[in-house]
Formats: sequence, C-alpha cells, structure tokens
Amino acid sequence: MKLTKEIKTAILVISSIMLFIWGYSFLKGRDLFTNYKTFFVKYDNVEGLTTSSTVTINGKTIGKVIEIKLDENWKNIVKIQIDGDYKLSKSSVAEIYAPSPIGGKQIAILPGSGADLLENEQFMNASSKLGLADELSSQLVPLKDKVEVLLNNANAMLVNVNQVLDDKSKENLRNSLANLNVVLAEFSSASKNVNAMLADNKKNITSTMTNLEKTSSNFSKVSDSLAKIQIGQTVKSLENTLVKVDAILADMQSGKGTLGKIMKDDAMYTNFTNASKELELLLQDLRLNPTRYINVSVFGKKNKPYIAPEEETNESTEE
Repeated sequence: MKLTKEIKTAILVISSIMLFIWGYSFLKGRDLFTNYKTFFVKYDNVEGLTTSSTVTINGKTIGKVIEIKLDENWKNIVKIQIDGDYKLSKSSVAEIYAPSPIGGKQIAILPGSGADLLENEQFMNASSKLGLADELSSQLVPLKDKVEVLLNNANAMLVNVNQVLDDKSKENLRNSLANLNVVLAEFSSASKNVNAMLADNKKNITSTMTNLEKTSSNFSKVSDSLAKIQIGQTVKSLENTLVKVDAILADMQSGKGTLGKIMKDDAMYTNFTNASKELELLLQDLRLNPTRYINVSVFGKKNKPYIAPEEETNESTEE
C-alpha cells in the first residue's frame, strides 16, 4: 500500500510535534520516558535555592526542584520531582545544603527507615544545613562584636594616653628619646673602641689563651697524679694514728703512765716543784760560794767549814 503525500505530511508533522515536546521536556530536566513522583517540602528560608536545583541522595542526582512559592503564612513551599523508582519512607528528610562556597544550594534526601512510604504529592520533612559561608558568617558575628569591644577599649586607652601626655610630658618624652639617642651613640663609640682594643691585643689574648690551655693541661696531669696516689691507704693509716693518740690522751686523762701521774698526782707535782726550788738554791749557792764546792789545796790547807745560804737559813728560822 502506497502512502499518500497527505499521510506522509501528517506523520512528519506529528513526529515534529512529539520531538519538540520531548526536547522541551528534556531541556527542563524531565524525561518523558521516566516515571517521576512529586513531593512538597516547607522551608522557612530557601535563600540560594532556585528552580532546577538538583535533588540528590548520597551525592547521586535523582531529581530537581520544579517550583518554589510562598503560602499564606509566608512559608516557602518547594515542589521537587524525583525518579519514581526510589521508594522513600515518611521519615525521610529533605535537607537544603550548599555543595560549595561559591555555588548555589541543593536538596539532599536523607532516607529514613520504616515500611510506611511517601505517596505522590505528599509533604516531606524539612531541614537546613549551614554552608561554609553561613558557618563562617555565624562565627564572624561574635568575633566582630569582640573586635568592636577591643576597638572601643583601645580608643578609650588612647584618649587616656592623650590626656596624660600633656605638652610638658611630651617635651620630657622628646628629651628622654634624645638622651637615649646620645647614650646609644656613646655605646656605639665605646663598642668600636673595645673592638679596636681587642684587635690591637689579639696577639696577647691568643698567647694568654694558649697559656691557659697549658695550665689546664698541667692541672689535668696533677689531678691524674693525685688520683693515682693511694689516698685510701693514707687515710686509713692516719685514722690508726689518731686512734693511738686518742688512747694515749685517755690514759693521761685517767692518770696512767708518767705523764698521767704528773697531771693527776699532786704529790709528784709538789716534789717536782720542791726539787726545782732546791736545784735553784744549789745553783745560786754555787754561784755565790764556789770555794765550798771547788777547793784546790796546793800546800795542804784545811777545808773551810760549810756555811748555809742565807735564804735557806732564813727559811729554817721561819720554820
């Protein structure tokens, strides 16, 4: 059967109309061959969300926003369209979020649990998540308040400083700074002189350091020699000697031995005193009358009679 020109023209027109409708729907993000479901979400604020914004689940695009309008209470009613193959429970949440700091906002479906599923054109639970810019802005608000308080305090401090620094104080401060500059200049000159002096005496300083190193080396050798000496044995011998001396002193204190008896026996002390006194008298008599003790007779002279010393005679008379 042959097709007439009229049938061919009708088929071409119908095909063109269908292609136009499909292309228009495709450009709007709707596939005519896909089964879609429509849901509504109520938000207080949808700033950054627009029609054709993406709807995702775990990062996968499953739909888009097709309409945003206000109700009588000035709430935003967002109409979303998602693929009908995805079954969502009534506990699912449609959360607005910002995928990037510079991009717009999207809706992420947070799937819930439970067997009670959402039906077409029902309302979903709503939620909003602050983006990076919103979080930064929320953190900057208290920081801004603190900065304002800090600036006010700084301003008050500067006002007080200006009140304290009158003309006389400013002049004194200028003079102090000028004196400080003079001191720094003198210090710089002194440091130059010190550097010059060090440069002039560099050889002497080097020689002194060399001598110091030699002295340190000699001291090290002396310390090694001292370390080799048997100090322990010497100390032990000294301890034994001190023990013996201590024993001798103890005997003397208790009256043992000759020295102890001399220290403790009064009679011996008295005898020593008397003997010393008699020896003194004998020496005195020998000096005064030497002929009593040394008598040389050449022609047979008689010995002279003994005459007691005057002091001894006096003592005998007194007794």
